[in-house]
Amino acid sequence: MTSTASGHEVVPLEGDELRRQEKDFTGYADLGMVRFNPGRCLFMEPFTKFADKIYKFPVKSSDVYVVTWPKCGTTWCQEIVWTMRNNPNLDNQMAKMPVNGRVPFLEFDMLLKSKLLKPPAPDNPMMQGFQKMCPGKDPSDGVFFQMSEALPDPRTIKSHLPLSLLPPDMLKTSKVVYVARNPKDVVVSFHHHSRLFKGHNYVGSFEDFVQYFVDDDLLYGPYWLHLKEAWERREESNLHFIFYEDLKSNNIEELKKLNRFLETKLTDTQLEKISNYTSFNEMKSRDLVPGDSASDYMNVEVIHKDGGFFRKGTVGDWKGKYTPELEVKIDNWIKKNLQGFGINFKYSTA
Repeated sequence: MTSTASGHEVVPLEGDELRRQEKDFTGYADLGMVRFNPGRCLFMEPFTKFADKIYKFPVKSSDVYVVTWPKCGTTWCQEIVWTMRNNPNLDNQMAKMPVNGRVPFLEFDMLLKSKLLKPPAPDNPMMQGFQKMCPGKDPSDGVFFQMSEALPDPRTIKSHLPLSLLPPDMLKTSKVVYVARNPKDVVVSFHHHSRLFKGHNYVGSFEDFVQYFVDDDLLYGPYWLHLKEAWERREESNLHFIFYEDLKSNNIEELKKLNRFLETKLTDTQLEKISNYTSFNEMKSRDLVPGDSASDYMNVEVIHKDGGFFRKGTVGDWKGKYTPELEVKIDNWIKKNLQGFGINFKYSTA
């Protein structure tokens, strides 16, 4: 057991607990799994190489961090924030790059270690971007971490880490946009994502996936604790807390709030255009077309059967996905973990 700069103890998963993870998430097999306590945050063992580097990451006053638990509207918010800050007139040629090239995923390197993923070729756009941004740097020291460091100002950076594992001066120095989504839709979306991406390669049942969630045993650990850490700091001037459901139902009003928070000073006309440009259908139309490159890191069978990364993007997609028993199980989880600190999610558009 080792300790980190953030004060967490790193505890390796062993025995039946590890074997269960590796059996159901075959993308994690042979990598090792660890928990960060307190909090029971669950990671692939390669994350330990980056934990202290991330905690000590030099933040800047011009930085904006998009922070969410997985599948809470992260990619959508990345595109919105980057567009508002860097492409308000929709004429920036950089917009043609994948969003993770413009808004690096700070801890993504741990997810690139899976043996089910092909090592990126030198002509891979991600590697070309890395070589251009980080000339002479060693990719084994973290492609996305080093791209985050080298990103020209103003930087917009994404993370799924809880605030307790991010730089302690982040909210004093930089701006953080935190996005929360109702847990019933989160589970359905994360289940699809975990089946789709080979880095996870979930092969278990939906019933078991729900059990992983309520047991706080999914990658990144307890959703409720991740929420709680941000919710308790929502009044701080450098944190902007957004609900996914509000961003869907009242997009322009939420963009206006973001405009004030980010101090981007955009006009109503610019915000209207950005709203359309970052709508689900528009972003889906710009998404990668399944093919050879997609098959390097996605399960193409899942794409053809159930959809790709941009699947539905709706509020209430969970309806009809849970058996009555599973719905009781997740309702009990909500009652136990969320009611105590006052978050009331919207579970449908009605």
